[in-house]
Amino acid sequence: MKLNGHNYKSFKKEKMTETLLENNQRELKEVKIEKIAYHFKKIMQTLDLNMEDASIKDTPLRVAKMYVDEVFRGLDINNFPQVSFFDKDYGYDEMVVVNDITLFSYCEHHFVPFMGKVHVGYYPHKKVIGLSKLNRIVEFLSKKPQVQERLTVEIARKLSELLETEHIAVYIEANHLCVASRGIKDTNSVTKTSCYLGKFGNEEIRREFTSFFGS
Repeated sequence: MKLNGHNYKSFKKEKMTETLLENNQRELKEVKIEKIAYHFKKIMQTLDLNMEDASIKDTPLRVAKMYVDEVFRGLDINNFPQVSFFDKDYGYDEMVVVNDITLFSYCEHHFVPFMGKVHVGYYPHKKVIGLSKLNRIVEFLSKKPQVQERLTVEIARKLSELLETEHIAVYIEANHLCVASRGIKDTNSVTKTSCYLGKFGNEEIRREFTSFFGS
């Protein structure tokens, strides 16, 4: 690409701005990690854990990095996945279903995991989405402290917005460690939630959707 003087200055300015933003984001992330590690160490000390023990002395930093870089990365909108679309130009007007999408999130009430499967269906309007992008969107929205009911609706609304169609179905079934590992300690119960938009409100269409995953 050949740039004249004006375009080069503009390009250089944009790159500098982009670099500054990246540096600011990196610094903010490092501050978050430092703060979380500090406070997590205080929690461990309050529990009378020996912070000189070689096995756990670095645990606060490990937990802080895990929170910011992995399990709660969905709190940073900059981590939202790049989404690819394709024009719907091959005459397909039927339901598109992707089932058994892996779900792993954290309950916001006790900060322990819940995990399971997400089933997504939609009727294409003017475009279809790259199939793996559905998985990535589910993963991003689940990577923050959540409740299953809200997550179900968030996935449906985000897909409706991106696909520019009101005809969206989301069904989630999950096991919650806040139920299995504490309180009632029930390891067998499964929580199921659904959100049906547009024509998925029709019982017959809903039944067709759920038939794909046997619920």
